[in-house]
Amino acid sequence: MSISGSHVVVDRSMSSLLCLRQSSLLLGRSSIRIYCSDNRISNPSFPLPLPTTTMDSDDNCRRQHHKPFDLNENGDNNHGPPKKPRLSPITEADLQSEFAHHDPSVARINNGSFGSCPASVIAAQQKWQLKFLRQPDEFYFNRLQPAILRSRTAIKDLINADHVEEVAIVDNATTAAAIVLTATARAFGEGKFDPGDAVVMLHYAYGAVKKSVQAYVGRSGGRVIEVPLPFPVRSNDEIISEFRKALEQGKSDGRRVRLAVIDHITSMPSVVIPVKELVKICREEGVDQVFVDAAHAIGCTEVDMKEIGADFYTSNLHKWFFCPPSVAFLYCRKSDKPLDLHHPVVSHEYGNGLPIESAWIGTRDYSPQLVAPDAIEFVNRFEGGIEGIRKRNHEKVVEMGEMLVKAWGTNLGSPPEMCSSMVMVGLPACLGITSDLDVLKLRTHLRDCFSVEVPIYYRAPKDGEVNPVTGYARISHQIYNKLDDYSRFKEAVNKLVNDGFTCAALSH
Repeated sequence: MSISGSHVVVDRSMSSLLCLRQSSLLLGRSSIRIYCSDNRISNPSFPLPLPTTTMDSDDNCRRQHHKPFDLNENGDNNHGPPKKPRLSPITEADLQSEFAHHDPSVARINNGSFGSCPASVIAAQQKWQLKFLRQPDEFYFNRLQPAILRSRTAIKDLINADHVEEVAIVDNATTAAAIVLTATARAFGEGKFDPGDAVVMLHYAYGAVKKSVQAYVGRSGGRVIEVPLPFPVRSNDEIISEFRKALEQGKSDGRRVRLAVIDHITSMPSVVIPVKELVKICREEGVDQVFVDAAHAIGCTEVDMKEIGADFYTSNLHKWFFCPPSVAFLYCRKSDKPLDLHHPVVSHEYGNGLPIESAWIGTRDYSPQLVAPDAIEFVNRFEGGIEGIRKRNHEKVVEMGEMLVKAWGTNLGSPPEMCSSMVMVGLPACLGITSDLDVLKLRTHLRDCFSVEVPIYYRAPKDGEVNPVTGYARISHQIYNKLDDYSRFKEAVNKLVNDGFTCAALSH
C-alpha cells in the first residue's frame, strides 16, 4: 500500500474524515504522521464510496481532532519502536524448551521438508494473530503493512540486497516460481519470445517447479530443456559440464535461451549446486534471465544476492530459518527494463508493483510473514548467528552421514563440500529397493514401525552395475537433533537387514 497526496476523505458512514500527509507506508519509511478523526487510515487503492461532500482545507480536517497518529515499525500507536530486553545467549535448557512441542517419540531427521519453528517465534506469531482477531479493521489499516515492510527490510539486509523494493514476501518458493514463470509465458504469448526459444532447468529440479515450467512455458510455445545430472555426484565440474551442454542445445538453430532455472540446493537428491558459477556462465552465453530456486538455502548455505548475481532468487524462511509455515521471499534484481511480474492472486493492489501486490491478496493469515525479525532475533542468540548454526549443522550432518555409511558399507551421495545441512546416505542394497513406490513404502514402514521420519530417494541402477545402491536416505541436521535420532535410524535399518527384510514384503 503506497499513500500519497495532501489528503484523502472517506465516506461518512465510517464516521471518519481523514487528512493524510507524508506517505510511502510500504516503500521505505518506518513511520508516517497522520491527522485523523478516529485513528483509521484509508487505503486509496481500495474502492470506497465517495461522500456527498468533502472537506478540502487542512483547517477543516484538523478541527475534527487535532491529534497526531504515529505508526512505528510495529504498527503500534506510540512514539518510537518498543524496546525489547536484550536476550542472553541460548542455553541447552532454553533449546529444549524452544522445541518441547516436537513429538519426543519420533526421530525427526527430516527438517528439510517442513522446517521447524521455536516456541518463541510461535508466541510472536500468535500475538500477531490475536491482534488481528481482536480488531481486524484496526489491524488491517494501521498495523499490517508497516509490519510487512519491517520483515522485508530485515530480509533485504539478511540476503545483502541493495533495495527493499527488490524483496517481495510470498507463501513459498513454488508461488515465487509461478510469478517468474507466468511472466515468461506471457512473453511467449505476446510474441516477445519466439516459439522454440528455450527455458533450461536441472533434471533434479523440484517436482512442483518442473510441472510449473511445463504448464506455463511448454504450453506457451517455449522449449523446455532439462540438464541431466549424475548421481552420486563427485564434483562441481560434472554439473558445470552438463549445464554448458544444455545451453548449447538451447541456442541451436539460432534460438535463444530466455530463462535458466537453477536450484541452489536440489531437493531430492540433495546436492549443493555451484550456483555462482552457473549464473556467470549464463551471462557469458547470453541467457536473458536467471531464476534461482533456493527453497532450502536461507539458513542452510550462504545466500548473498550481490555475489550470486541472479535476476530472481527465492527461498523459504520456514525450512531452515525458523519461521512458521509458510513464508518465502522473492528477490527481483532492479533493472532498467520494466519487470512484468505479478502475484498470481489478483487483488486490489494489482499494478502497484510485486512487493505491494504480494502484501495484500485478500483476507488471510499474514502472521508467518510478520515474524521474520523474531526469527532473526532467535538465531542471533546462538554463537555466530545463522552462519554459526549452518556451519555446525553441516559439520554434524556430515559426521552422522559418515557414521551411517560406515555401518552399512555404502557411500554418501556427494562429497561433504557439496552437502549443506542435508546429506544423501546410501542404504544397504539387500533392502531390495527397485522403484519410487518401494521408497515410499519403506519410508512409511520406518515411520509406522520405528518412529523414524526420513525421506528416501530411488536411484535407478546403471547398466552393468553389480549389487548397486539404489536407495538413498536424505538426513537433515537442525539444532534440536541429537545423536540418538541417527542411532535409532541406524538400528532400525540394521534390524531390517538382520531380519532378511526386503521392500517386496511390503504390501502395495
